[in-house]
Amino acid sequence: MKLVSLPTTTLALCLLGGPALAHTPLFACYDNGDGTILCEGGFSDGSSAAGVTIRVLDGNGGVLLEDQLNTLSEIEFDKPEGTYTAVFDAGEGHRIEIPGSRILP
Repeated sequence: MKLVSLPTTTLALCLLGGPALAHTPLFACYDNGDGTILCEGGFSDGSSAAGVTIRVLDGNGGVLLEDQLNTLSEIEFDKPEGTYTAVFDAGEGHRIEIPGSRILP
C-alpha cells in the first residue's frame, strides 16, 4: 500500500474546497423618499464591489443608466418613471436584478 504525503493531501483538499470558498454577490436598493434610489453591493466574503457595473433598465430592457459602484460600493440615481430594474453585473454567475416594484420607500 502506498501512502500519500501530507503536502499532496493538503493540496488536494485546498483544490476541492475552492468552490466552497467562493463569494456570493450581494445587492440591495432603497428608495430614499426624495426621488432618488440608493443601491449597495458587495460579496459574501466581505470583499468590496467598488467598480462593479450597475445598469438601470426600463420596462423594455433599454438602458436608462450604466455606471459603476463607488469606493463605498454604492450608487445613487434619480428614480425612473414607470417600470425599471436595477442590475448588479459583476460577471457570469454574479448578476442580480432587482425590479423597481420591490424597491419600497
